[in-house]
Amino acid sequence: MISYINIKPRRILKGHQAKVLCSDWSPDKRHIVSSSQDGKLIIWDAFSTNKEHALTMAATWVMSCSYSTSGNAVACGGLDNKVTVYPITTEEDIASRKKTVGTHTSYMSCCLFPTSYQQLLAGSGDSACAVWDVESGQLLQSFHGHSGDVMSIDQAPNETGNTFVSGVSLIVVIECMN
Repeated sequence: MISYINIKPRRILKGHQAKVLCSDWSPDKRHIVSSSQDGKLIIWDAFSTNKEHALTMAATWVMSCSYSTSGNAVACGGLDNKVTVYPITTEEDIASRKKTVGTHTSYMSCCLFPTSYQQLLAGSGDSACAVWDVESGQLLQSFHGHSGDVMSIDQAPNETGNTFVSGVSLIVVIECMN
């Protein structure tokens, strides 16, 4: 017998003008970042439902967003092929502090900070995953040979943080970073 769970919304965050494509909780368990087809990245206070920052991207379809493990930065990307990082500060204009970390040859579909703010793992429509150094923007490692667009990634829950899984077409690939 299947038991059903009664799920009801606790808060509704309104502000995007098109489909929300990705969201991620901050390590502080209070904030959420969301990205959308409207070309916006929004950082929310999940308790008050207030928008703390609303950033307009250069291209619509911001397909991915992720908080750093420290909660001091968010990363995003989409149809502009770029992996962009925004440091989170108390300043109003965090957009002026954005940093383009890397560029794929096709859209950027997913991203995460593996273990710290220093590195960023991204998956792309170019059938590859890549690890980027956030400070220098240098490509540290790439993972090619996927059978199609990389649409999702997630890190294995371990201490070293060097194993991740990627979702491609009809398969799941487990990979290790150096």
